[in-house]
Amino acid sequence: MYTGIQAALRPDQAAFIMASSGETVTYGELDARSNRLAHWLRARGLGRLDHYAMIMENNARYIECCAAGERAGLYYTCVNSYLTPEELAYILTNSQSRVLITSQGKRKTALEAMAMAPGVEVCLVVDGPGDGGKVLNLDDAVSGFPATASPDDRLGTAMLYSSGTTGRPKGILRPLPDVTPDKVLPLWDFLDNLWRYRDGMTYLSPAPLYHSAPHMAVGLTLRRGGTAVIMEHFDPEQYLALVERYRITHSQLVPTMFSRMLKLPDNIRAKFDLSSLEVAIHAAAPCPPQVKEAMIAWWGPIIHEYYGATEGMGFTACDTPEWLAHRGTVGRVLAGELHVLDESMDPTPPGEPGTLWFKMASPFEYFQDPERTADTRSADGTMATVGDVGYLDPDGFLYLTDRATFMIISGGVNVYPQECENLLITHPKVADAAVFGVPNEDLGEEVKAVIQAAPGVEPGPGLAAELIAYCREHLAGIKCPRTIDFDAELPRLPTGKLYKRVLRDRYWGDRKSRIV
Repeated sequence: MYTGIQAALRPDQAAFIMASSGETVTYGELDARSNRLAHWLRARGLGRLDHYAMIMENNARYIECCAAGERAGLYYTCVNSYLTPEELAYILTNSQSRVLITSQGKRKTALEAMAMAPGVEVCLVVDGPGDGGKVLNLDDAVSGFPATASPDDRLGTAMLYSSGTTGRPKGILRPLPDVTPDKVLPLWDFLDNLWRYRDGMTYLSPAPLYHSAPHMAVGLTLRRGGTAVIMEHFDPEQYLALVERYRITHSQLVPTMFSRMLKLPDNIRAKFDLSSLEVAIHAAAPCPPQVKEAMIAWWGPIIHEYYGATEGMGFTACDTPEWLAHRGTVGRVLAGELHVLDESMDPTPPGEPGTLWFKMASPFEYFQDPERTADTRSADGTMATVGDVGYLDPDGFLYLTDRATFMIISGGVNVYPQECENLLITHPKVADAAVFGVPNEDLGEEVKAVIQAAPGVEPGPGLAAELIAYCREHLAGIKCPRTIDFDAELPRLPTGKLYKRVLRDRYWGDRKSRIV
């Protein structure tokens, strides 16, 4: 999110606009703010490769707090704003963060976490008062520092954490070269090309900025001299209105956003002019083919998909024509060398699922965690995996099956629940769906679904029976839920990922689950 070059070229242009409030920050303002904070961080004694962290909702101060680290040679960690104080304290300690930046809205969580993370020396609040001690108002703290760049500016970068959907989150550390901040890491150059960015673009960001994809998307928009429109929270109708209002050219979404827009009334969907959209990217979670087909029919051949974990070890991608020719694919390999291997580390035949391993396109390690880093590597150290399962077709297109940890073993048969989830989400009475294995004394595991009913739909035995019958119409019996429960809202992260471990734990109790 370095702005030095663009601030000199276009100081009065909007760098970003907050969607709900309309607050606009120019390149000149953003550059000055990030410079002051970078100077303050250095004055606190943070040197190149040191760490700080931030926990905030999407707001008008978020980007400067990232941009300061990118010009001060620091690692900065954007923390999931929904975490509890205990979860935040773990990340603060694990990341060795010396400074925490927060908002008034997250102040209580931040201060409770600080009490459990003694390595944090001070907390900056972007929109609230200090306390005369270890808590400072950001503007007060940086007011005496220069708004101009330091001659020793060096490139910094984010050290983001995995979502922790299957265990403790892990800090993903990339090597950081000792170069000036106008340079970028190779992964950023790759994504700029993959996402088809261009100078003068206008990007709509509907997701939390703490997540890797929107974080990089906004950062690359700024390096391109574009304008980012940042939604505080995703709302399907507001999203469409913003595309029309700001003539959005690029955006990146997750499949649940597609689903929510598709379920708007036809008259709402039709009233907005979306013709400015050039590229709509989606990733982060599997997209049901029926949902993607409906989006292509609505928006046209501008929808591009990619697959790649936050670790960045490898990427696949496909455009609309490729996807229509290979329905359900996440594309062909563009970075890294993909191997689909069975439990013996032998290659699987085309069409047969196996664990996805990459000879890495982008080196990484899990910060302060050599054991978990080693767990992701092959025995010879040449390949890495995050545990996703999939298969290749004869043309080399990849299809994801599920996470290995969510595979259900029922009566000795492997069942991948993603297919059933994809089907259930298309039912008009379903707002969201989760499918996973629960204990069965005879079979080991059986298939269970937990459903969030659509607004105005009454959950209960009748709906459960209807949905089970619907699954059996379209899927083999072993893939279908034996029982269905209902929740008011499923624990899906704002990034689109389903926090399935929380649901599974209800049913496994003290019994051993394969998720760790």
